[in-house]
Amino acid sequence: MKIAYLGPQASFTQLAASQIFPNEELVPQSSILDCFNAVKNNQVDKAVVPLENSIEGTVSMTLDYLYSFDVLIETELVMPIAHHLMIHPQNSTFEKIISHPQALAQTYHFRNDNYPEIPSQDFNSTAASAKLVSENPHEKWAAIANRSAAKLYGLKIIHENIQDFEQNHTKFVVISKTKENLNLNFQKISEKTSLIITLPEDHAGGLHQVLSVFAWRKMNLSKIESRTLKTGLGNYFFFINVASEWHPVLSQNAIDELIALKANVKFLGHYNEYVFEE
Repeated sequence: MKIAYLGPQASFTQLAASQIFPNEELVPQSSILDCFNAVKNNQVDKAVVPLENSIEGTVSMTLDYLYSFDVLIETELVMPIAHHLMIHPQNSTFEKIISHPQALAQTYHFRNDNYPEIPSQDFNSTAASAKLVSENPHEKWAAIANRSAAKLYGLKIIHENIQDFEQNHTKFVVISKTKENLNLNFQKISEKTSLIITLPEDHAGGLHQVLSVFAWRKMNLSKIESRTLKTGLGNYFFFINVASEWHPVLSQNAIDELIALKANVKFLGHYNEYVFEE
């Protein structure tokens, strides 16, 4: 079985994918979009992508692609995230810091306090930034990545654990075109159902009607987030997590009522959430 992940090797997503699929072929992709396209085009069976960080919130690209691609979520794994600042061993100083936008955001205060004059630059992934620094010793660059990336690409860590908050975790989801409930050998922390809901039109009380479907059934919503449909101002879809076991009558009736309200409902799956602690 082939599993796509946001690469290159030694990215945080690769670490998550290797925990979920220790015996499968892992195929690195250069972007989250490429991961979704690999699933869509049957180049791989599944893909592992980041969904949410405890500091910076939802990975917006993943949410947008969950809306626009015909995929399902099979499971979710929560992993601790530790960022380190690293340089090429030939260098002693650096003039620019490169990393994934989420990693830069998660280390903003460290960079602002310690290197306020050093500019930063977004890159595809933390591991890709470490690889770039490794391949360009003549450039005075530093990367923010994990310890595995430093080891793989032969970089020198000059600051450890530079994330602004100690409790820094990222949620990774497994996506596929054919639903399979994955049971992992990690601590299970919850079950959830994920839905994407689009209102039929922008009218007063529309969102209240949708939320009332869950409220009167006493179904707990652990997450609700709006994202623009990119069709004009004021047009949104809503990503909703229902935190509970799947009830064949109650849960399905809730979806049926949403459809009766003329809401567009995309069922992303009912799945288990696990936590991996190093």
